[in-house]
Amino acid sequence: MGAEGADCDRIENQATSANVRSLLFYFSLYGGAESLTEGRSPRRTEVPSPTAEDDGVNFTKPPQDPNDFLWLMTEEPHRSRRITIMKKHPEVTKLMGHEPFTKWVVLGVVSLQVAVAYYLRSTSIISPIFLTLAYVIGATANQNLFLAIHEITHNLAFKGIKPNKALAIFANLPIGIPYCSAFKGYHLEHHKYLGEDGIDTDLPTRLELILLNNVFGKVFFATFQIFFYALRPGLVRNQTPTMWHLVNLVVQVIFDVIIVKFMGLRALGYFLMSSFLAGSLHPCAAHFIAEHYLWDGLDQETYSYYGPLNILAYNVGYHNEHHDFPSIAWTRLPALRALAPEFYDTIPSHPSWPMVIVNFICDPEVGIFARAKRKAKNI
Repeated sequence: MGAEGADCDRIENQATSANVRSLLFYFSLYGGAESLTEGRSPRRTEVPSPTAEDDGVNFTKPPQDPNDFLWLMTEEPHRSRRITIMKKHPEVTKLMGHEPFTKWVVLGVVSLQVAVAYYLRSTSIISPIFLTLAYVIGATANQNLFLAIHEITHNLAFKGIKPNKALAIFANLPIGIPYCSAFKGYHLEHHKYLGEDGIDTDLPTRLELILLNNVFGKVFFATFQIFFYALRPGLVRNQTPTMWHLVNLVVQVIFDVIIVKFMGLRALGYFLMSSFLAGSLHPCAAHFIAEHYLWDGLDQETYSYYGPLNILAYNVGYHNEHHDFPSIAWTRLPALRALAPEFYDTIPSHPSWPMVIVNFICDPEVGIFARAKRKAKNI
């Protein structure tokens, strides 16, 4: 009986240890296993059209070192793929150009936000109805406006540059804080100098890697990522203000004053809360992480997502397509993918935006370190 009792104790201890290891998946510094040698997480990305090189199920490369970014010597992939696609499918040029429908979507969403702010003008900011509407409607709407400004930054709403800049300032209004003019310069550099350290301000800094490279840091980053994307550019690379920066600032301040005067501080609070939640733990906010973080040990630095949330997000999920052809408007990005499936359906993509946030936090193989960087060239 003594031996049987010892066996029972051993089995119970093993079961307890297994439960502890299971809990450590969520609380260890690596966000999962105690080390990267304990086994790999499930494959997070999928390949719409599997190939011999990548079937979308098996891992093709070992995990990335979590102590540093992935430094690449190769050029960014989008320019070369754009050239290849244009040679094989010269008709792709017919997809380029602005989308007149964009201005009407912007008008509708701005009007919706003003209407909801008016409805909540006498509602406590901490009340359930205020917080619910700010998350469900406000965050979704302001994320849509973030991406409208992204679309307009590429001059894809009007033919002329000035009408696009004016529309971006209008789309900025319910966001509450002027940012669209500064965003334009930083974002165009993100396209031209993708992954270049000190120039592409979409990249996390070394300080972020040191402070946030654990599961609690990832929760903090995912919750407050709107502040990282707002503050990091000014800390990494200053811009020279232009007249449009001033116009953006003045128009926004006038609008905010009018809102406070006629609707009250709570209406302005609704706009600001909507903007915060739009860049926090919101399904559509997952695109910030999904677009350029590295997954499954791959050195692929841009990922697409083809799911239904693209309807709310100007098809920004078609992100490989967008970086390949920034001159193609959001309504025609699905047509680009359909035109060249041999290029896009063989690239790993994300099956779900909401799961990107969950996996980013819990998966030991992805974190602040999971970005590709290049040494900056002289510009």
